[in-house]
Amino acid sequence: MNLRPLLLPTLLAALALRALGAGATIEGRVALPQTHTAPVKGQHYDVVIAGGVLATSPQLAVVYLEGAFPLPALPATTQMVQKDLKFVPSLLPIRTGTRVEFPNHDEVYHNIFSFSPTRRFDLGRYRPEDRPVPFQTFDKPGLVTLRCEIHNHMRGLVLVLDTPHFVVTDTSGGFRLTDLPAGHYTLKAWVDSVTIRTQTVDLTADTRLRVDFP
Repeated sequence: MNLRPLLLPTLLAALALRALGAGATIEGRVALPQTHTAPVKGQHYDVVIAGGVLATSPQLAVVYLEGAFPLPALPATTQMVQKDLKFVPSLLPIRTGTRVEFPNHDEVYHNIFSFSPTRRFDLGRYRPEDRPVPFQTFDKPGLVTLRCEIHNHMRGLVLVLDTPHFVVTDTSGGFRLTDLPAGHYTLKAWVDSVTIRTQTVDLTADTRLRVDFP
């Protein structure tokens, strides 16, 4: 039996998938403010305010590629959970148009709201068993600060970006962006509510680039 006619479509399909997945890679490190951090395992990331500046503790940054990218066919959906009277994750980067659900995993009421110009809303008080899960769709880029009307210490950050290419750093500032399209772009690092570092980059299909933000 001649297997070549059967193998050819499979081979072509594999090559097509490889071509679709091909793209540039940028990796590097963001110099984060010096703070004392405990071991990350089992640790929550809190949002803290220092001198009117919002940042996470332990410190994290968001690295993203800014440019002209096609709109997604369908809006994305993700979650920011309330657990142990905290927002998890405390820093959530999303693309413009993403729907964010806010499930309550505590045995108490929560009331999530935002006064941020990027997105103002008030979800009202709700229990863990209430359905459907409250949500908001974020259709404007910018930083949204979340609070709980019942638990004043709770804060969360939603960073709405006009790009599908973003990643949260680790606590040492390390990051890696993959499957990036060729072109001329601006690479940005969001460090806190007042600090964004930038660098221009030129990418080809097989670029492997190292970028460090001092």
